[in-house]
Amino acid sequence: YLTNITDNNLYLDVYLFTKDLECNEHEISRTKIPQNIQECCRNCLIVFYFKQVFIGNNSNMKSNLYICENVIESERYCKLCGKLLYQGTDYYIMREFKLCSNCYLISSGCVESTLTKKFISIIYLPFWEYTSTCYCDNKLLFISNCQKFCDNCLIFFIGCRYCLTTNIIFGITNQSQCIKCKRVSTIIFDRTKIISINSGDSVIDDFLINIRHDFLNQLNIDKFANDLKNVKYFIPSEIYNNSLRDKIKGKLGKLMRYIPYSKFKNVKKIAEGGFSVIYQATCYWIYSLQLKHWKREIVILKRFKNLQYAKKYFLKELESNHRCYYLNSKIIETFGFTKGPKLDDYILVMQYASEGDLHKYLQKKFTEINWERKISFLYDILLGLKNLHDSNFIHRDFHSGNIL
Repeated sequence: YLTNITDNNLYLDVYLFTKDLECNEHEISRTKIPQNIQECCRNCLIVFYFKQVFIGNNSNMKSNLYICENVIESERYCKLCGKLLYQGTDYYIMREFKLCSNCYLISSGCVESTLTKKFISIIYLPFWEYTSTCYCDNKLLFISNCQKFCDNCLIFFIGCRYCLTTNIIFGITNQSQCIKCKRVSTIIFDRTKIISINSGDSVIDDFLINIRHDFLNQLNIDKFANDLKNVKYFIPSEIYNNSLRDKIKGKLGKLMRYIPYSKFKNVKKIAEGGFSVIYQATCYWIYSLQLKHWKREIVILKRFKNLQYAKKYFLKELESNHRCYYLNSKIIETFGFTKGPKLDDYILVMQYASEGDLHKYLQKKFTEINWERKISFLYDILLGLKNLHDSNFIHRDFHSGNIL
């Protein structure tokens, strides 16, 4: 790319490093800085790093700590507008690479989703977002070197390899346009390969997609971008680690998904009621990047006895569970659903309560519970009921065996 570029537009903002040797092309100058890529001599100058690919991700910078510190010191003033970026004495901020918020603009916009036909938000970052994990802590799937996405929350990271910028798209669409060079990239995306939203039932799958769209639309992306315009500088790594991650991580973990039955091991029946059979199982469904293996979680599988009822009303069951838990607390979480391997019937995947139901708990530990604990139990029960009623639901089968 650097060899074939013909125009003088400075797409890439680079930090140049002069080699300690003689150049057979010209006399080396330690003071004159090239103004564009065409003036760079390959014999005596090295592109040490691109400012859009910030220092925290550059192994070459880490191995040259002295040069790294000099680079950060040289960037105290913005090279484009001359503004002093930081005047404080905080050591952490002083040693972090910063970008001027006036010259490296973070902006936002929206585009119509090709899947839901609703508008979805976009953040235009003036740097390359190199992360391999989503804001919800899910591992990103790479479509190409410039495109990756999260199969949990459907956030896409589309990079422009010419400008080293990134568009973060909060939903599904088929193309992305770089805000700097206006090049359009086709997003190569196959919806059928996203397991979390592909149960095989188009109506239920649309529900799974829509709850993600509705959540992402509530993030107020425009305000996030506007707030960054009112500061002198920003630290690129903190855009991921703090600002967006904190807004998204807690809520996105609560979005329901389809979980293949193969993810469940050690399935055993533990209870049976008038309407359903309850199983306990170990679920391997979330990959831990830190631990480098699939995390195990004990869950409850709730299978409906009446298969015709389940097929007819299962979507309503999902909607009511999502509405009650996502908006409120003190409600057992429904992680999503799976399908039985034999009957292909729908099965709810729910949070496991290790102490069992209230009736059995009181039988075992009643004498150990003091008044403070009893009042705490009552408060939590009342709060759960209040949340149900505030969501316009009634329980209809409320007893100690259904309080977990």
